[in-house]
Amino acid sequence: QVQLVESGGGLVEAGGSLRLSCVASGRTFNNYRMGWFRQAPGKEREFVAAITWNRGRTSYSEYAKGRFTISRDSAKNTVYLQMNSLKPEDTAVYYCAASTNPYGPAVRSDFGYWGQGTQVTVSS
Repeated sequence: QVQLVESGGGLVEAGGSLRLSCVASGRTFNNYRMGWFRQAPGKEREFVAAITWNRGRTSYSEYAKGRFTISRDSAKNTVYLQMNSLKPEDTAVYYCAASTNPYGPAVRSDFGYWGQGTQVTVSS
């Protein structure tokens, strides 16, 4: 059974940084794609970034490019999201997700496993 556990959220001032972590367990993830999504109050859950576990191929949403970096540590079975230059509009619950389709679309429906989420709040 796949389990994804996020951590690292919190309250930060605008312009600050946070690093989110997602520890994955329950199976071998070599052929998976790991992603981060976020959901702000009253809004749809949206794609942030993704990385293929095997080759480390990354993809980002337009608003994440240049500010956020996704990475993985295979030895620790952990995926990270480094977020810099945070803005108040980045405030949301951030979710870690896993997809068995390493080259699929960056959409919520392609990810079958989800963590519980971690709150990120950016104050102005």
